[in-house]
Amino acid sequence: MASATFTRSAEVEALLQHECKTVAKDLLHQPGPDFLDRCFVPSNRTPQVLRALGQLYHHGRLAGTGYMSILPVDQGIEHTAGSSFGPNPIYFDPENIIRLAVEGGCNAVATTFGTFGTVARKYAHKIPFVVKINHNELLTYPNKFDQILFGSVEEAWNLGATAVGATIYFGSDESNRQIQEVSAAFERAHELGMATVLWCYTRNNAFKTADKDYHVAADLTGQANHLGVTIGADIIKQKLPENNGGFTTLKFGKTHPAMYESLSSDNPIDLTRYQVVNCYMGRIGLINSGGESLGAGDRDQAIKTAIINKRAGGQGLISGRKAFQRPFAEGVELLNAIQDIYLDESITLA
Repeated sequence: MASATFTRSAEVEALLQHECKTVAKDLLHQPGPDFLDRCFVPSNRTPQVLRALGQLYHHGRLAGTGYMSILPVDQGIEHTAGSSFGPNPIYFDPENIIRLAVEGGCNAVATTFGTFGTVARKYAHKIPFVVKINHNELLTYPNKFDQILFGSVEEAWNLGATAVGATIYFGSDESNRQIQEVSAAFERAHELGMATVLWCYTRNNAFKTADKDYHVAADLTGQANHLGVTIGADIIKQKLPENNGGFTTLKFGKTHPAMYESLSSDNPIDLTRYQVVNCYMGRIGLINSGGESLGAGDRDQAIKTAIINKRAGGQGLISGRKAFQRPFAEGVELLNAIQDIYLDESITLA
């Protein structure tokens, strides 16, 4: 298979050459064409859920590889529609969101009840739907940060959903209620034969200090992943880790020196591997978010994130703003560039 085309900067070369000396790759349940048979068939997932997972893993350019590329567009609610679609107003029309995922060769598209509700009959048979069932809305003044349900699991099923998605703000004052709501929703989704995807985000003002943002610390996000897998998520979405030591710096939780000395390091691949480890050693796939769009450097940044995720043992990227906040054809090209990293057999687990 041909190698992916990207700028081989010194930073990228270092990532490609990195040797992981923390958790050995042989201990991981590695992505691959037989991932469903190895990791989900022995589980409590029903044949209907296995079929839904098969639809996710066997669609788009990454079909049959064990890797996944998802287009997520819930920012119209989470970040306001104007700020999200202002750079490219065609996406105020929700059909273009689905078109971008289809033409971009994605495994699935994750978006809102409203988007799917307008075009479900036209596209439900063309690409798997991941219906996002809860959101943080920003119209309340002053702004508050709480994930609330926008619809039911049954409504998602009626829209033709292959999976439901939800967010929990672990660490927030509202996290106990969110855990209970999402746990019940995921149980119902599995009863109806749908897969489940959980945005395992941390959220607490105390997690951000004067010099560091521990919302993206490997130890905190790793524990969020562990909780997400425990409540029945089939796929975990997490931000790429940027640092470590959230528990020790903020002086809460339980830790062990191994978390910082032997299970991880300062290298971004090792930090991300700690996230994979907390997904039951990779039995549940980790997909990292693509992050905000910063303009001209988006392609290189997305490729770097994909290399980190793949070499750590993750299963793909869920990248939205970098794709839809640019001209349509460029968005397709960016999604394809990410996918090419996972199709490049020369880029292996560290």
